[in-house]
Amino acid sequence: MLALDWDEIAQLVDIALAEDIGNGDLTTSVAIPDSVRGEFIMNVRHAVVVAGIDIAAYVFRTVSPECEIDIMSKDGARLKAGDTMARISGEAAGLLTAERTALNILQLLTGIATYAEQFVQEIKGTGAVMVDTRKTIPGYRALSKYATQLGGVRNHRIRLDDGVLIKDNHISVAGSVTAAIVGAQQGTPLLTKIEVECDTLDQVSEAIDAGADMILLDNMSVDNLRSAVSMSAGRVPLEASGGVTIDTVRAIAETGVNYISSGRITQSPPPADIGMDVRLES
Repeated sequence: MLALDWDEIAQLVDIALAEDIGNGDLTTSVAIPDSVRGEFIMNVRHAVVVAGIDIAAYVFRTVSPECEIDIMSKDGARLKAGDTMARISGEAAGLLTAERTALNILQLLTGIATYAEQFVQEIKGTGAVMVDTRKTIPGYRALSKYATQLGGVRNHRIRLDDGVLIKDNHISVAGSVTAAIVGAQQGTPLLTKIEVECDTLDQVSEAIDAGADMILLDNMSVDNLRSAVSMSAGRVPLEASGGVTIDTVRAIAETGVNYISSGRITQSPPPADIGMDVRLES
């Protein structure tokens, strides 16, 4: 499991709060006396996989350091509609100012984790493994991939420097699949795998012969995926990618590929519906 980098999180939270607050929370400052205290109850409105609850708590503590937070559902918890995630109490003004930023981050990450689990459940029993991609909101790469893991998805490359993935444009510049693979083999540490993207079955055959450690089958039909699996015959792990949706992932998994990647998991997950109700303290 990816560990949360709290220095990075602090920077992201500072940016998010500055973006939302600007020169000050005008509404709260004119409508809410500083002396008013309240308790916020954070509930989910549909089934979710929790991700980012500690970060949401950090947002509240950044704006209102004296607040008290009772986290009732840790990251990775599976909740049903109506379950309570946390209770936050303190000066109402600060909590109101922090509310939107805290919820934005929590809804995004919980949405990713929840959507990731839906993909995992769709391919259950096929033997295929769901993986994520680098299609993430800039600045939220590590957090997005942390959330996918909570949903049961494996991480692909985190960054460009931690794996070799030869894509179509690399092949075009290198001149051929073989040339690109040979070049990578000459410049890559022994224990680093080399994956190559193939658009056609001819490229798959060439990649296998050239010694690719893994092959990404890009935007292939189900029939071509089956043919690629037959050609590989277990010699090279195969990853299906390109246009994978929650509706198509099962049929793709049943072709016998080893891995399936989808940018939709981190690029366009439905945000989690999380509500906060306030109870004023006397």
